[in-house]
Amino acid sequence: MKLAFLGTPQFAVPTLEALVEAGHSVAAVYTQPDRPKGRGQSFASPPVKDAALRLELEVRQPERVRHCLEELAALQTDAMVVVGYGQIIPQSIIDLPRYGIVNVHASLLPTYRGAAPIQWAIASGETVTGVTTMQINAGLDTGDMLLKAETPIGPEETALELGPRLAAIGAPLLIETLAGLESGTVKPTPQDNAEATLAPILTREHGLIDWNQPASLIHSRARGFLPWPGAWTTFRGQRFHVWRCRIAEAESPAIPGTLFSHARRLFAACGAGSALELIEIQLEGRKRVDAAAFLNGQRLSGNDLLGDH
Repeated sequence: MKLAFLGTPQFAVPTLEALVEAGHSVAAVYTQPDRPKGRGQSFASPPVKDAALRLELEVRQPERVRHCLEELAALQTDAMVVVGYGQIIPQSIIDLPRYGIVNVHASLLPTYRGAAPIQWAIASGETVTGVTTMQINAGLDTGDMLLKAETPIGPEETALELGPRLAAIGAPLLIETLAGLESGTVKPTPQDNAEATLAPILTREHGLIDWNQPASLIHSRARGFLPWPGAWTTFRGQRFHVWRCRIAEAESPAIPGTLFSHARRLFAACGAGSALELIEIQLEGRKRVDAAAFLNGQRLSGNDLLGDH
């Protein structure tokens, strides 16, 4: 097929590479403009741009793709592929290719529609997720589904680990989807809106830990919200990040949020009599440290509570 590819993050790169390897003709790659990044605010290119240049593909970086109707129409593509592009595609562009616009979405639709499906699936305690290819329409991930592939979520797996796995699953699924559309063997299936859940854009406040919740849910959110916003609380008036943790085997009768140690290990009491072991933490303005290093630098009083109490 002759295609246009619209994508931006690293998650989209395996799909772009798979399209080229499968022999599809990628007429142009659309991605976000270079943006300032890091402390020096030097301009950095999106991962998809770097991959496209390496693959010797034409790269276009419009501020708004809706202004590119005429040039996209001139490409006369059979289909367009969208993977994490980061802009809303207007109906006028959706209507251009005969096979429509195919999206690779990192959830089992209709669950976790939105910008952060990987993070929210883990944060919500799911044990299974996957990838869905779908035809884009004017809604938010509401288009007809094409193919799905499932995968388990490991009990300690983080969003940083799950993302690349789903990207690797989505790439061949997209190739299979395009072949099925061309042959007529893949038929669009409408989503059941009654079963839909949302995966909204993450904010800093999503990472704030509620110690009244059970340890299992806090643990899931800490895994899901990596690298940002992370899981955080406060300790003696300072922001306190929990970067790595695990569910403690023993129950805790203490008030939720109570910070305590045992055998040089650090724990926090949670809701429903549960407890969380804090493995890697970081006080505001300091380096990440393990629990033993934290205990070496902090003398716990026995009455220390995490969060605003």
